[in-house]
Amino acid sequence: MDYASFLKRTRVLFCIQNQLARECLAELLAVFVLIMVTSSGTKGNVITSSLAGALAVMVAIYTAGGVSGAHLNPAFSLAMSLLGQLPWWKFPIFVAVQIFGSFIAAAAVYALYYDAIWSYSNGTLTASGPRETASIFATYPAEHLSLPNGFLDQVLGTAVLITGILAITDTRNHAVPRGLEPVAVALLVLAIEVSMGSNCGCPMNPARDLGPRLFTLLAGWGTEVFSRGSAWWWVPVVAPLVGAALGTGLYQLFVAFHHPEEEEEEDGGRARRQTKH
Repeated sequence: MDYASFLKRTRVLFCIQNQLARECLAELLAVFVLIMVTSSGTKGNVITSSLAGALAVMVAIYTAGGVSGAHLNPAFSLAMSLLGQLPWWKFPIFVAVQIFGSFIAAAAVYALYYDAIWSYSNGTLTASGPRETASIFATYPAEHLSLPNGFLDQVLGTAVLITGILAITDTRNHAVPRGLEPVAVALLVLAIEVSMGSNCGCPMNPARDLGPRLFTLLAGWGTEVFSRGSAWWWVPVVAPLVGAALGTGLYQLFVAFHHPEEEEEEDGGRARRQTKH
């Protein structure tokens, strides 16, 4: 049996026909890639960590965009459900897959940097202090940041993210060339992280934060991962969902609702062609 035949037989054996299962598998892999790369870059400087996050988004979207839509983020899944592009019954399934994907990605990062983490922390896993390592996996607020201000930070950051993505993917607006949407989204994420990341690192993704935080709880960092920052943990879970609803509403109210009807566009196109002739 040659290699091509082996691949064909293997594909027949493992090919899944169920659409939901295919979407979940693609979403799981894409989120794994996203968190694996993003978490690996968190201990760099602002530029390197922001670049890692943005490029991870680009690769993740290319990974699953044609199968699941590469939501990667419960906030984006919520936006799609609000717009009727994702059935509401699929929403909790996508969220569960995204959280699980981020959890196992955090485990992979821990395995990859096991020696470095234990060497840097002097054998003690903590979520605070000069040798803390919990922020490799989840986000924590800066010392100056209060919960209300942090909540606002995440609402506005996610609203900008969702507004930008809706604009990038709106074919009736100034559409991005087909196939370059992931690059445009990555640049959007980079811009937001560089400009708005000083408060809490711009999580903007409940799964990106909750899954790895649950992993650190189980892996030895203890309950401090949930108590640090006046119990900060719920802010990057709840606020991005509020921001997603806000961003979706703003784009509809200010842009999408005002697109001409398709019939008007067709009539206008015919009129312009007749004028030219």
